Amino acid sequence: MKKLKSLFTIGFIFVMIFSLAACNSSGDKAANTQPASGGSGGGSDTAGTVNIGFTGPLSGPAAFYGKRTLNGIQMAADDINNAGGFEVGGKKYKLNIVSLDDKYLPNEAGANAKRLVQENKTPIIFVPHSGGVFALQVFNQQSKFIIGAYTSEPKITQTGNKLTVRIPPAYDGYLQPFTDYEMNKFGKRIAFLPTNSQYGKDWSSKLKPFWEKQGGKVVFNSSIDFTKDTDFFTIVTNALKTKPDVLFIGGASEPTAKVAKQARELGFKGGFIIMDQAKLDEMKTVTGTYDLLNGSIGVMPLVEDTSMQAVPDFEKKYKAKYGEDAGSEAGLNYIATYAFVEAMKAAGTVDDTQKIRDHMQDGLTNLPDSAKIYDIPKIDGNGGFVGNLEIASVEDGKIVPIKVSK
Repeated sequence: MKKLKSLFTIGFIFVMIFSLAACNSSGDKAANTQPASGGSGGGSDTAGTVNIGFTGPLSGPAAFYGKRTLNGIQMAADDINNAGGFEVGGKKYKLNIVSLDDKYLPNEAGANAKRLVQENKTPIIFVPHSGGVFALQVFNQQSKFIIGAYTSEPKITQTGNKLTVRIPPAYDGYLQPFTDYEMNKFGKRIAFLPTNSQYGKDWSSKLKPFWEKQGGKVVFNSSIDFTKDTDFFTIVTNALKTKPDVLFIGGASEPTAKVAKQARELGFKGGFIIMDQAKLDEMKTVTGTYDLLNGSIGVMPLVEDTSMQAVPDFEKKYKAKYGEDAGSEAGLNYIATYAFVEAMKAAGTVDDTQKIRDHMQDGLTNLPDSAKIYDIPKIDGNGGFVGNLEIASVEDGKIVPIKVSK
């Protein structure tokens, strides 16, 4: 009996071992028939995706500004993807936008860009501030990605960086018309109260000598840290003590509007030169009316622009998607995203960034009519988009277009 029991036990163990082995074998076979992790189907889906990076302020005082630039990029990607994507070298691709918050800080922008390249292999990274652009220019050519620079700072395309594309017109084209308008209407005494970002410092360094060359006088010269300051009473009061005819203000639209509003509340009756980053229509959402901005000169609000046929449909689509009027942040980044895609198509590659950059003129030339929100016929030799300057003043509570040569 003992021997019989032992043989039965040994036999049972062998049966269990063979059963487990069979289960493992069938399980291995089943696992080998499943798609790769992440739903990639062995890589077939991701092979047709081009990741486009974005690093910009998505929190803090400039968050609305950063989000509007990102909205333009995302809306273009959605429109392209919904139309079936785009074809390069006989293969279909779609866009995937990967965005990271840099809080408007250049060092954060640099860290984000390295992460985007390493983790997402982004051939293009959009950056909506000059400090961030300069931080990325330190290594973008070595890392082989194109900077989609949403900043009007002319220096960024004067560095010789062969993988930078400046999207908006350079701000030095605004100096003459802005100065002429304010001097003729209000006088020659100006107080400087711009953002203290690198962009604000560079704008100031251009405007100050130009204003003085026209016979003007800078009676107050300071700046505001919009990342820290929320009440501008003291600095605006000090500026107004110098009896300026004009205030030079700017930065993100919302805090810039608060500066203008505070100046009016303190009795300022003069005009405003508004840096092109701040937009009149977006400032109106804070002031509540254009009347508080009478005597201002700045960038023409896109919603008021009747020069391009594509604007009404774009505005309608954008408002339905995001619940607000589209501004130039959205419009110009929308165009730029389409231009990059058309450049990829013309270059025959989605990852050779130098070839893509070399075909940016084709990208602009081949823009679909629906993407022509602004008239941007060419890119210059340094990588800056070239088009008409669209500027406007505020008079009697209304937007008044001002014609400027190219």
